[in-house]
Formats: sequence, C-alpha cells, structure tokens
Amino acid sequence: MIQTFGTLDWLAVGVYALLTVGIAAWAARRHRDHDSSADYFLAGRGSGWLVVGGSLFASNIGAEHLVGLAGSGAKGGVAVAQFELIAGFALLALGWVFVPFYLRSGVFTMPEFLERRYASGPRTYLAVVSIAGYVLTKISVTLTAGGIVFEALVGIDFWTGAMALVLLTGAYTVVGGFAAVLYTDLMQMFVLLGGAVVVTVAGLDAVGGVDGLRQGVDPGFFDLWQPLSHPEFPWTGILLGAPILGVWYWCTDQFIVQRVLAARNQSQARRGAIFAGLLKVLPLFVFVIPGIMAHVLAKSGRLALDEADHALPALVTALLPEGLRGVVVAGLLAALMSSLSSAFNSCATLVSVDVYKRLRPDASERAQVLVGQGAVVALVGLSLLWIPFMHTISGQLYAYLQSVQAYISPPIAAVFLFGVLWPRANAKGAMAALLTGLCLGVGRLVLEINEDSLCGIWLSLARINFLHVAVVLFAVCTAVLVGVSLATAPPAATQLKDLTFATVASGAPVESGRVTRQDIALSVLLVALIGGIWAIFSS
Repeated sequence: MIQTFGTLDWLAVGVYALLTVGIAAWAARRHRDHDSSADYFLAGRGSGWLVVGGSLFASNIGAEHLVGLAGSGAKGGVAVAQFELIAGFALLALGWVFVPFYLRSGVFTMPEFLERRYASGPRTYLAVVSIAGYVLTKISVTLTAGGIVFEALVGIDFWTGAMALVLLTGAYTVVGGFAAVLYTDLMQMFVLLGGAVVVTVAGLDAVGGVDGLRQGVDPGFFDLWQPLSHPEFPWTGILLGAPILGVWYWCTDQFIVQRVLAARNQSQARRGAIFAGLLKVLPLFVFVIPGIMAHVLAKSGRLALDEADHALPALVTALLPEGLRGVVVAGLLAALMSSLSSAFNSCATLVSVDVYKRLRPDASERAQVLVGQGAVVALVGLSLLWIPFMHTISGQLYAYLQSVQAYISPPIAAVFLFGVLWPRANAKGAMAALLTGLCLGVGRLVLEINEDSLCGIWLSLARINFLHVAVVLFAVCTAVLVGVSLATAPPAATQLKDLTFATVASGAPVESGRVTRQDIALSVLLVALIGGIWAIFSS
C-alpha cells in the first residue's frame, strides 16, 4: 500500500478528474440534439478513426485488466499477452469483414443485426445474455477493482471510492450520451498509457535494463508459446480457441462494436479498428512485462510481493516518487471509468433499442433517449446497492462469472461469422446453435463449480482447459447451425440483401467503404508486428 498519497499525487488525480468532466461537458454541448436516438446512442454517427480506435482500446482496458496482466506476468511470464496480440487479428476481422455489413444495415445494436439477418428469436437471446452479462460481470468486476484501487493506492475506504467512481461516471454518461463516452475514452487512452509507461520505465531502470530483466528469470518467462500441458495457455488453445473468443468479443459484443457503429463511414470505422489493433501490441510491453519486473525485484529482495496480483501496486509503492504515483493512479482511474461508462451506455442502448422499442414500436426518438437515460440511472442505482455485498461474495464466484463469457461466446461467434459468410444459414439453425451452446456452456460451468466433488470422466471434463472447451463448443455449434439450416427452409432472398458477402447488391455504392492503400499498408504492418513479436518471444 502507498503509505502517503501526497499533494502532487492529489494534484495529478485532480487534473485528470477536471479533464474528464471538461471533455464530457464539451462533448455534450457539441452533440446537443439528444432528442435524436442516433445522436445520443451513437454520437450522431459522425466519429473519426482516431476517436473510434482510441475508444475501442480504452473501453477494453479496465483496471482489473491492468492488474491481472501484471499479475500473470509476475506469475508465469509473457504467455498471457497472446490474448492481446490475437486481438489484433480480431480487430482486423472487425474492420474488414464485419464493419461493411454492420454499417450498411444501419443498426444500433448487435441483437438488432441478428434480427435483420435471421429473426427475432436470436435477437432476444443476445439482448438478454448481453444485458445480464454487463450487469453481473463487467459492471460488478469494474466496481470491485475501483474500490480496491482507491483503498490500496490512495487510502480511501472501499465503499467511498466505489461510490465516487459510480456517481462521476454515471453523471457524464447520462448527460453526455455516447459522445461523452467516446471523447473521454480518447483522453483516457493517453492517460492510462502514460501511467503504464511511467511504471515500465521505472521498473526497467530498477532491474538493470533489458539484460538484467532477462537474467533475472527463467527463459520460459519470455516464451509466448507454451506446451500443450500448460494449465492456462497451451499453444493449441491459443492458436485455435483464443481467436474464437476474439471474434465474439471484438466483432459481436455491443460493448465494443458500438464504437464502430458510431463512425461516419466504413473507411473511418475500418481505420479505427486497425488503429486499435496496433494499440493492442502495447500491453505486452507496458502491462505484462512490468509484472515480470516485479517478479525479478521480489526475487532479489528489493520488492515485497506477497501475491502475483499485487505486482502493479508493489511497483508503484516501491519505485515511484510523489507526483508520479498520482499519474499512475490517474491512469488506473481512466481504465476504470472508460470501462464503466462503456458498460453503462451499451447496456442502456440495448434496453432502449432491443427491449423498449420492440415493446413500443411507435415510440418517439425522444422517448427512446429518455428510456436510455433512465436505464443508466437505474444501473447506477443497482451498482450503488451492489457495493455493500461485494465483500461478502468470494473472489472465486467472480472468477466463475467471468468464465461464463468463455462458454457463451463460441455459439455467438459461430452465428455471426456464418451469418455473413454463408447465405444458407437460417433462423432455426441460428437459434438451435445458440441454445445448444448455452446448454453445453452451463453444463461445463456446473462441472467447474463442483470440481472438488467429481471423479472419473466428469472430473476430466471439468479440468479441460477453457480454450480447448471453446474450440469444442464452436465446432459443435457450427455443426448444429449447418445441420439444422440445411434441414429446414432457406432464408428469403429479400432478407439476405446486403447482409452476406454473396448477396451484396451489384453496383451498390462503395464510396463510404472505399479501400485505401494506407489501410492495406497499416493492416500488413499490424500482421508483421504480431509475427515479429511471436518470433522474438519464442524459444
């Protein structure tokens, strides 16, 4: 714990808070037409690539993300960074494969796109799963991490810190809408990266540079490719399972995709996705490797590290002077607030568009906006009510709630992927795949929760690596989707127009989706960077 949070530290945090409020207020004034649902939920669909890409990155990186990456680095080396690198490929898929269909369809939400492509059943399923997931996982985990950050690094009571985080973030999300979320995300991207760079530079100096870092750990610490027997990151799971989770998260989750839906055209959306992919190369160097630095310093007795997940706070405590500590805390707060505001706004959009508007098809745009604002207020209220119960719920339960995402994502990824690639996929096949994946995923979760009381084949099933489970679930759900679709009537041709590669109308306008040489070059650069990192960090 930081024993003294000095005046300069408070000044850095105060400047960050003022910047956040100021940018949110500016964005709210710039997008005053809050009677328009497109303006409130998608910032008027006028965002450029820098805002889109910065928001994609910032909304993804939460404080628990930073703490977890540094902790995994301290415990086992760089292997955890594979998820960050593979995100680059998933973001390329978002920009090049999915964006044209999403923007051409003019949808507000991912469940709405499923209804356009299939029917109302898949839309209802995804809306319910997404809203429940945001409330039970994203919001609750972010709040927990926020309270811990305040308590451990600043010395503020857990409840007080969490409440302050909720109220400030909820206020600018309600008032400013998605425009406030986007522009504060862009600012917060620079703040959180700045804080991470400060810790990285200080840590590298403390361990004696790159040579001292490498000499302080076993060679396996710097190997991205782990053996098949590795309990967390086997190379087969990384190669086959991680991309499935990546397609779900980066290409189909409302929490992420809402940013590209807000782009002014396909070119800006695609370039924003590519930019975010380039940014995702950085976490290996500024989040994971600092955890390894903490491990090296702890081995030599220069750092007290009781648990791996304490790597980042321990580095901040031991290495940074007053003022710089405040910069790092501001970066952690930026990560928290960007994730929380994104969850609030995405959930509100789903409630308004996929619940209220379906119940009241004739509702005015003003009414939809009011419902969305009311949903944010309700989420803030639920979050505040949830805070007193956080300490009574075990960390293991939080881990289980998070793992649910790994088990529900393969069928969703299959339905979206085959939806744009295969015109023959129909609503019955999609619904069968989603329900099959849900049943199998819940079954696996039940086995995992009761692992201690299992034996025989059931114990073996419970211990299969979750990435391998994702591969099996994806294969099974794909087989169900294809089989049921072929056994039932094909979708109507009118329903497929412009929603799959095979049914894009010939002669359709392409100006807004014009492919530039710069986009191609940046995409090639991203692939080359990931390939180079794979080559360097392998034994």
